[in-house]
Amino acid sequence: MAFLFEKLEVYQKSLSFAEEVRALCSSFPAGNYDVADQLRRAALSVPANIAEANGRWHAADKRHFLIVARGSAYECVPLLDICRRSSLASPETVNPLRLKLEEVCRMLGGLVKRHE
Repeated sequence: MAFLFEKLEVYQKSLSFAEEVRALCSSFPAGNYDVADQLRRAALSVPANIAEANGRWHAADKRHFLIVARGSAYECVPLLDICRRSSLASPETVNPLRLKLEEVCRMLGGLVKRHE
């Protein structure tokens, strides 16, 4: 691995989450582009902002991008709920994704505190 952030467990978990979301969204029937696009973008934003945080020199900059990553993870929660409520995804699909998000958010919270 060429970049240090690639060794971070939170990066690896958020990357896996984003991949699972992409697979889920590709199964949506036509006409659900809005939800799929927003969910994909929010999920992809998490590992992208973790990477960007690790490319910054100053702790305040790193902290900012980690906070953005955490916000993007939180953005996924209502989108997954909409998928469940709209029967785009079953609770058996959504619940494990929500658990992964909770773990990623806890880990990001720890990183944010470390950069205070």
